[in-house]
Amino acid sequence: MRRNGVLAASARLAASCLALLTLAVAPALAGDRALIDFIGYSEDGQYFAFEEYGIHDGSGGTYSSIYIVDLLADKWVDGSPFTVEEGGDAADTPPLAQTRAKALAKAQEKLKPLKITTPVEIMSLLGDGVPDTDGRSMVFAVPMCCGPGQMDDTRLSLALTTFPAKLDEDYCTEMNPVGYSLAYNDGTATKVLHKDGDILPKSRGCTLDYRLYAVVQPFDGRGGQVAIISSYPFGFEGPDRRFLAVPIDQ
Repeated sequence: MRRNGVLAASARLAASCLALLTLAVAPALAGDRALIDFIGYSEDGQYFAFEEYGIHDGSGGTYSSIYIVDLLADKWVDGSPFTVEEGGDAADTPPLAQTRAKALAKAQEKLKPLKITTPVEIMSLLGDGVPDTDGRSMVFAVPMCCGPGQMDDTRLSLALTTFPAKLDEDYCTEMNPVGYSLAYNDGTATKVLHKDGDILPKSRGCTLDYRLYAVVQPFDGRGGQVAIISSYPFGFEGPDRRFLAVPIDQ
């Protein structure tokens, strides 16, 4: 029994060492696939904030960007995004949690005066592990109180399409960047929420594709729904993932 226990302990130690080695090399091998955290809405529902964060491919540095969107004007507020990027040398790169905390502290200059304290309710989500979807369409409904799975009978939907576009940057001339159009159906009619022009905004980078990611709304119902779009600009080692926010019913 003692021998078996020693063997088991040795196996666990070997597995732990392998896991640590995998984690150590993962940032250098993995693509830069940003994650998202929904910070919330302002009390009056006009402003929406979210965080985009992750580890840079190639350098392995940590980053966090906090975006605050004026939903009525459909644009970032002044100062947004609030970004912190750190490290790049594995020995000097701080934990991602530390970088995120710094970005949040930096964004407080807008989050506090705009009273962005209302939590987000996720209405629909195409998570990273959802199979058999191309991210081009999404059907959802308004949640109702209070039983499990209760929602309004009206089915709402989003449809995303892409088309060739250009970016005025030399590195993008030999690629195939695309813009996107987003249409919304409220159960009775369809309207276009957003459509890019022929030239992409430089802030978006050389974007190669888009996917629908989520629909959110304020937890207290005071404010509009927002569609979250995954965008895939060309990065250091291939397509990265970033996020866009599109007001639905403002």
